[in-house]
Amino acid sequence: MTPVDLFRFCPRCAAARPPDNAGHTPFRCGGCGFHFYFNPTVAAAAFVSDPGGRVLFIRRAKDPAGGKLGVPGGFVDFGESAEDGLRREVREEVGLELDRLRFLVSFPNLYPYREVTYPVVDLYFTAVAVDPSAARPLDAVLGLEWRRPDEIPDDEVAFPSLRVALRALAGEPRP
Repeated sequence: MTPVDLFRFCPRCAAARPPDNAGHTPFRCGGCGFHFYFNPTVAAAAFVSDPGGRVLFIRRAKDPAGGKLGVPGGFVDFGESAEDGLRREVREEVGLELDRLRFLVSFPNLYPYREVTYPVVDLYFTAVAVDPSAARPLDAVLGLEWRRPDEIPDDEVAFPSLRVALRALAGEPRP
């Protein structure tokens, strides 16, 4: 189920959603004319490098994709830039500060959580760890692995958007 499917009644006047608008965005109320747009949420993640050219991968502790490899990052909060949200998420997940943050690529993703599948736009960046030795598994991180991106088997990758970002990191064309 997606967020748009959860709106069966108008949040302004409580009128039932018109049957011809079910599952569509924007939500259009037939009673009061209210329109509500369901846009994707934004997540930011980074390929954080050490001086040897290895990248920090995290082993996800929870679903979705528990046990699979990801890179540190997470959802951008209201009022944050993608870069500020990314820096906060990296501190929360692995305790690192970032330097030389650069945008790499974006790609859509679906994030299932508690019976709702959220549409997400994943923004991937590259960065350098200020002090790579400070990395530690914190919030929702099972373990850390410093690896070369070309060593990561496809079946260990947590999300399709991360596969796209790995290809972009290697200089390959986007699918």
